[in-house]
Amino acid sequence: MGARPHNAITESLQKRDGLGQLCALLERGSNLRSGTRWIQLVAVERGRAIFEGRPSTAVYNPIGSVHGGYAATLLDSACGYAVHSSLSADQGFTTLELKVAYTVG
Repeated sequence: MGARPHNAITESLQKRDGLGQLCALLERGSNLRSGTRWIQLVAVERGRAIFEGRPSTAVYNPIGSVHGGYAATLLDSACGYAVHSSLSADQGFTTLELKVAYTVG
């Protein structure tokens, strides 16, 4: 597990474990995408992270439905933050591979 980018987490957060970092972000009302509210962390505990989102037309595909990448982003964020919540202050993570299959019902 490698070092985190310096600009991703302030120095005060870097001293906390993963759960402490995420709790601090949650208390601040921090959104996944800066300046937007389309994906937001709403709850976190060790091994679990819950996001909610309300897609705008900015994430629609050309046929007028929500782009599959939006759902993949929610999935990757929830899984990644759940893992992060179980890490010590000197550990980090990254998603190496993500596969999502969509079906038409």
